[in-house]
Amino acid sequence: MRLVGLLADPSRARSSKARTERRAIPVYLSLDEAAEAMSVSVKTIRRWIAAGTLPAYRCGKRAIRIKLEDLEAAPRQIPSARC
Repeated sequence: MRLVGLLADPSRARSSKARTERRAIPVYLSLDEAAEAMSVSVKTIRRWIAAGTLPAYRCGKRAIRIKLEDLEAAPRQIPSARC
């Protein structure tokens, strides 16, 4: 009986569908992987994290992970020519 009511009202069917949609699982990188992807050293990645330029997440006691989206959005400074 409840299923018939759900199918009869299309607005209720959409709301139940929205609840079952899956969110994309974010991809996390280690410091080594992030450094390799950005062509910088691990020390530079650590500096960006300490400066607040790059958000990072601690997983467990020691492991630090960086979201791929955050890494792609991190600004990269272009060195200027000296006069």
